[in-house]
Amino acid sequence: MDGLTAIWIVFYVLVPVLVIYLCQRFPLLDKISAVMLCYAAGIIAGNLGFMTGGRVNIVPQGFSGVQEYFFVITIALALPLIFFSIDIRKWFSVAGKTVFSFALETVAVVIAAATGYLIFKDMVGAETWKVAGMLIGVYTGGTVNLGAIGTALNTDKTVLAATQIADVVVSLAYLVLVLTVLQRILLKFLPAFKYAGAAASEEEVQDYNSYSGFFNRAHLLPLAGALGLSMAILAVGVGLTFIFPKDTALVVAVLAVSTLGIAFSFIPRIRKIPMTYQFGQYFILIFCLVVSSMSDLSRLFGTELPLLGMVCWAVFVSLGIHIFLAWIFKIDADTVIITSVAGIYSPPFVPLVARVLKNKDIVVSGVLTGIIGWVIGTYLGIAVAYILHTL
Repeated sequence: MDGLTAIWIVFYVLVPVLVIYLCQRFPLLDKISAVMLCYAAGIIAGNLGFMTGGRVNIVPQGFSGVQEYFFVITIALALPLIFFSIDIRKWFSVAGKTVFSFALETVAVVIAAATGYLIFKDMVGAETWKVAGMLIGVYTGGTVNLGAIGTALNTDKTVLAATQIADVVVSLAYLVLVLTVLQRILLKFLPAFKYAGAAASEEEVQDYNSYSGFFNRAHLLPLAGALGLSMAILAVGVGLTFIFPKDTALVVAVLAVSTLGIAFSFIPRIRKIPMTYQFGQYFILIFCLVVSSMSDLSRLFGTELPLLGMVCWAVFVSLGIHIFLAWIFKIDADTVIITSVAGIYSPPFVPLVARVLKNKDIVVSGVLTGIIGWVIGTYLGIAVAYILHTL
């Protein structure tokens, strides 16, 4: 290994640590998001040659093999670590109305992504079906689903980076709408939330964005065990790639890793390991850094505008369909908003939106339905992507 390759490896491992620290320290950076900061750092580092007219290029010859290794390994380690922390049995305590609303949100996302594929496929290009699958994953679960689907479908790294960046831009516009006027608009034709019993405490919900205490000695040994188990699951996934045909091997491996991660979450001792979600998110940040550093900036500019249109379609058309279905089934405005946020923006944003809505009763059910999205998003996105590919 030459010195430049070693520097890149250190860059991949340590920059997410720095980003997490800065986001915890500075609220403004946290609002920009650790994912976006890692994407920006990766794009700049990986495209210095393009940005400087060839005068500065720090990517060593043949480094793509190392990047591919990091690309696959990080997402495969992240999936089980994130899934270890979920308690599937708690789903049964979620109010049926909330689950139903989230199901409608999922249907709306599938419809919007599928129609977006038909509209934008000639503009986005040959991998539009993969983009549609990734959008279904990210808007029913989150970034982890997008990464898993992109990996399983062997998506072009520039297309993957462009999709992620477009998602960040459009999702920000969506969040502004949610935090300002959406509730007032929906209350004009949807019923108001009916309070039943005591409000749920926000302490019942894990603070998914907090890394406080992560390096506590009491946490390090259990987290090391969780990492070891995640690596064992990864080994199973790798083993399966030697059994199945090349064109389906990655899909099988990603689905196997996801399924085993979910299965181990049923073991209380594993599920109660503190901060496995945050540990998984650390690997997601490495994944984002690697993907963005592999993207070709000259191609990214040509890809981004059509993708931006497709992502806008997926987010706002799905929101419109969700609201329409909620009107038909008489679901209240707050439940619609919180399940939409749980899908499109992922569970960590649920407590924030619940505070804006002044409704703590929806926090727990919103987080739990979002976790359902984490679980089903990868399976659903891959399945629909392949269906679209056959059209």
